[in-house]
Amino acid sequence: MTDKAKGKMKEAAGAMTGNEDKKAEGRAHQRAAAAAEEAGQKERTRQEQAKAKEAERERDRQERKGKGPLGSVTDTLTGR
Repeated sequence: MTDKAKGKMKEAAGAMTGNEDKKAEGRAHQRAAAAAEEAGQKERTRQEQAKAKEAERERDRQERKGKGPLGSVTDTLTGR
């Protein structure tokens, strides 16, 4: 069971019994779960951005790989 669901259950139990402390505890659980979920999403986004950046670097490296120090300038005397 997720923390968010636990928080909802505590809040509902507090509402049914009239226990304000239990309701507050349930809401706090829900906020903590939402914060953890947001932090996880930010981390996944950061990782995906890093992978995309590395893929871009590799693509650029592959494009430069076949070119000599002068880029795509060829030797006009030998035809290479």
